[in-house]
Amino acid sequence: MSGPVLLATNVSVELGGLPVLRGITVSVAPGEVVALLGGNGSGKSTLVRSLLGLVPAQRGTIEVFGRPLARLRSWARIGYVPQHSPVGHSGAKVKEVVASGRLARRTPFRPPRSSDRSAVARALVAVDLTDRADHRLSELSGGQQQRALIARALAGEPDLLVLDEPTAGVDLAHQQVLAELLGSLVEAGTAVVVVLHEVGTLAALIDRAVVLREGRIVHDGELGALGQAHPHAGGHEHENMPTTPELVRGPVER
Repeated sequence: MSGPVLLATNVSVELGGLPVLRGITVSVAPGEVVALLGGNGSGKSTLVRSLLGLVPAQRGTIEVFGRPLARLRSWARIGYVPQHSPVGHSGAKVKEVVASGRLARRTPFRPPRSSDRSAVARALVAVDLTDRADHRLSELSGGQQQRALIARALAGEPDLLVLDEPTAGVDLAHQQVLAELLGSLVEAGTAVVVVLHEVGTLAALIDRAVVLREGRIVHDGELGALGQAHPHAGGHEHENMPTTPELVRGPVER
């Protein structure tokens, strides 16, 4: 694509009558990695869910692959990793959960093709869960369950990958595996939107940091610019501090 993979313009979301997102405008280019940062309750997860149509926006427009969200038909091109394991998958085997990531690419009522089986096998290898393929998801640790959900998204071979706190509960070694995996996907042109509490091992991959506070964007630019503009952060070398205290907790213009 010559234009953005994802474009949100002046998006506002209310939940229970209360404003959660206020006039959000953000875009993601092909092959770009955009990190959504901010404190608890800043609106990060609500933003990614609204970008995927899981939470309705009261105002604004959202386009994916150049089409309005309501008219999007190529959902198979999007991979989504939620923050928590879906309860409905707890009794399924890991390989079944990962295989569900191929459903949007398969012909209904037809058995999986060799390309489907190969994609599932590659995804399991990528997250180091091949030896757990026949285990039930509920038997896995929290970090392993998160890796299984990442594999499910990868199995669909997405052009846009959206991850909500993908490193939560994942040990450092597998965080590094995830960073290498995302790096190879980006090199192939996949766009990535990732919600993070701590930048950690993904710092080197991030092209842009979008910082939210109280439902508004207070920074949209290079990750390193956070430290330059706000010296108390110590730059992005301080990998466990994705934003400065001023950005997270300071006042927001009404």
